[in-house]
Order: sequence, then structure tokens, then C-alpha cells
Amino acid sequence: MANYVDGFILPIPKKNAEAYRKIARKAGKIWREHGALEYRECIADDVKPGKYTSFPQSVKLKPNEVVWFSYIVYKSRKHRDAVNKKVMADPRIANMGPPEMMPFDGKRMIYGGFKVVVEA
Repeated sequence: MANYVDGFILPIPKKNAEAYRKIARKAGKIWREHGALEYRECIADDVKPGKYTSFPQSVKLKPNEVVWFSYIVYKSRKHRDAVNKKVMADPRIANMGPPEMMPFDGKRMIYGGFKVVVEA
């Protein structure tokens, strides 16, 4: 089965990690209720700056921040679009607050949709 994945890289201030984790738990529950197959939030454990590029460099990581890698798995891009439409209409998402109230700098978030081409 070829799935579809939305991937995210976020710089989270260390002092906001628990606040972000709380929001992520709620968001994950909402995405799963609306049909996402998986929802994962991962904190950097072995991520070093590279010579030319890296996860830390991609988000202009500051000394007081940590990189989070997150992903959501769907059946297909069409399924992703349908799930996200439902999620964005869910009042629980709106009740999380406006972007400027989030415990991270959304302007430095990197995200995109990916076709799964190898499953081992």
C-alpha cells in the first residue's frame, strides 16, 4: 500500500517543550479521529549541525531551542486532503489559539507532503 506523509520540522524553545507536547497530543487525537493512519512527534536526540545543511540549520535553530520532527501518515494525497479539510473545520483546532499564541515560531517551520515510494 503506497501511503502519503506530511512531514514537519519545527524549532521548539526548550522552555516550551511541555506546552508543545500538550498541543501535539490534542492535535494527534484530532487527526486520528478524522482518519489519519499515524501521527508522530519526535524530538531531536542525535542531530548535529552539518557543514552545509542540517536539521538545526534548516530552521535557524537558536541555542535555547530543540528540533522536532513530526509526521502524519495517510492512505493517499486525496485522503490527506479530505482528513485535513475535516481537521481544519474541527472547532478544537480553532480553540488552540491563533498562530502567534503557539509555543514555537511558525515562520521557521518546514513542512511538505510526500509520496511513499519504498516500504520495507
